[in-house]
Amino acid sequence: MAKNPSASYRCSECGWTTPRWVGRCGECQAWGSVAQGAASAARRVNSAAPTTPALPISQVSLDEARSIPTRIGELDRVLGTGITPGAVILLAGEPGVGKSTLLLEVANRWARTGRRTIYITAEESAAQVRLRAERTSAVVEGLYLAAEDDLGTVLGHVEQLEPELLVIDSVQTVQVPGTDSAAGGVAQVKEVTAALVRVAKQRALPVILIGHVTKEGTVAGPRTLEHLVDVVLSFEGDRNGGFRMLRATKNRFGPADEVGCFEMVESGIREVADPSGLFTTQHAEPTPGTCLTISLAGRRPLLTEVQALVAPSPAPVPRRVTHGVEGSRVAMILAVLQRRAGVRLHNRDVYVSTVGGARVSDPATDLATAVAVASAAEDRAFSPPVVALGEVGLSGELRRVPGLERRLSEAARLGFKAALVPPGVTVRERGLTVIEVSSVAAALEVLKLRRKTSEKTDGAPRARFTVLDGGWEADEPGA
Repeated sequence: MAKNPSASYRCSECGWTTPRWVGRCGECQAWGSVAQGAASAARRVNSAAPTTPALPISQVSLDEARSIPTRIGELDRVLGTGITPGAVILLAGEPGVGKSTLLLEVANRWARTGRRTIYITAEESAAQVRLRAERTSAVVEGLYLAAEDDLGTVLGHVEQLEPELLVIDSVQTVQVPGTDSAAGGVAQVKEVTAALVRVAKQRALPVILIGHVTKEGTVAGPRTLEHLVDVVLSFEGDRNGGFRMLRATKNRFGPADEVGCFEMVESGIREVADPSGLFTTQHAEPTPGTCLTISLAGRRPLLTEVQALVAPSPAPVPRRVTHGVEGSRVAMILAVLQRRAGVRLHNRDVYVSTVGGARVSDPATDLATAVAVASAAEDRAFSPPVVALGEVGLSGELRRVPGLERRLSEAARLGFKAALVPPGVTVRERGLTVIEVSSVAAALEVLKLRRKTSEKTDGAPRARFTVLDGGWEADEPGA
């Protein structure tokens, strides 16, 4: 039978087309959604008279782009200076992390400034949201609440109330009647988001959408969802702990690398302006297996404590357990310690963790991890406490890391007296002794963690270090 050249196959979820049938959509990866349909012919679009004339860029008014503070300092830090009229913001996070609690507080603060706000809940009843508002003291006259899952009804509320902020919880549960897709499907999410974006731009109405995430941690729905909105925020944190971090992965109105810190309490959510103390523990005396470092969360320096435990392994293959740090990076550091610094770990179990549920992927924490493991392996603590900053190379050398000035300024502000850094540092902080170390082996000798033996360490570089400021006592450098 001759093939029909005009026939095509179309995905009912996202509209992707293909000249032949496939079992899985090549765009949204949905199974069984591709069916035969008529090929869409290219339409010719005629020109039309513009509704507003084009202006020189110097004559474009900035009044509509002035952001309004939310009165939540950590959220304003991430957004830039506040919420811009007409902006569409997507807040995504795992179930139970506190997305609804955060946005209910945003709506509460916004309404208390005299701006009418409407909170649309499509997942809970209005009574359930009111109960949460009672607990968090978010009951205010200017905050309106509606439980709707139909987009037409939502837009009707906007027409009737003319609010100055619209919050929708969540975009995956709102649907457009007549769309050939279930609620939360790719086509539904695209239609709902596109309609809300049009309303936001036409009315200069800021819209905040709550979004679901997949098990991999990405925003659920089509990838175009993140392209349609102006700002994409990620709300992260361990549900078993109280600390939360708000990150901006896309921001058309401000920096995209800022981080806001919050803490979940019984009365709702609370800002944490200085989160450094959340990732450390208070020790009465120096403890083996601990080391402090300054990691960067976006552009924000955070004091982080790395802990390690080394124990004899009863198994032929020793265990390597990590929490809060990348397992592959820790495995590389352990190999460098064994091969380049003479720390024997091949027959010992190693456990490495961060304090307070912090998740660290900053290469600047490599040296702190190496120091913590070496301290645990030797069962020897070092005093006074120092911060260790540096990326570890495979030959045992230390490499410079970005943002060193901010890291050292934070260390000086927190009262540290010494910092281990890679060579070539020109930053000086008052009251902070900066110690340049060329290798992991040198860092261990400075902290008196490297065992003195007559055996030559295979491939270890010369242990050299330089104390740039006075006030620090250490073992004399190795030859």
